[in-house]
Amino acid sequence: MNGEPEDALGSVGPRLRVLRRERGITLAALAAVTGVSESTLSRLESGRRRVTLELLLPLARTYDVPLDDLVGAPRTGDPRIHLKPIRRFGMVFVPLSHRPGGTRAFKVIIPASPEPLVPTPQTHEGSEWLYVLNGRLRLLVGERDLVLSFGEAAEFDTTLPHWLGSADGGAVELLVLFGPQGTRAHLHAGPGRAPRRD
Repeated sequence: MNGEPEDALGSVGPRLRVLRRERGITLAALAAVTGVSESTLSRLESGRRRVTLELLLPLARTYDVPLDDLVGAPRTGDPRIHLKPIRRFGMVFVPLSHRPGGTRAFKVIIPASPEPLVPTPQTHEGSEWLYVLNGRLRLLVGERDLVLSFGEAAEFDTTLPHWLGSADGGAVELLVLFGPQGTRAHLHAGPGRAPRRD
């Protein structure tokens, strides 16, 4: 029993390495974003550097995961879900799943816009599945220009040029599942890269 806290801290390094590799981030890029030196990050991942709150906080912010997930803290009995909206490319992404890597679920809100948006189709590796919860969605995929309403769903390969927007200027709410590459493209624009609206 006395060794449990040490065991938990000892598993932080491998967890950090897995997270970084799943997000496709180099140690140099991570150092630039967090302000933690590349050598310190390397020693943290290998377990040669003692874990401190000061080092974990910028990593939790960068990876957009709760601090408890980094240290493998047990879940409490509190059934409430604490959602933290992420604003990107004029849309709001509300993470509904917190497991790093693999497919991730989000509620996506496209705000109402008085002026029609000019489509800017983009491509990236991965896949996307969406379900319209409210409003009318305009979905461009390849040569197709579709309008989806409440209860309709779509699934597509994101290597095809695609774009999401409001079909009538009203707000749109979606449930979206991103494959790993899609999550990275939508939510983790790396340092030095201009974020793309998909």
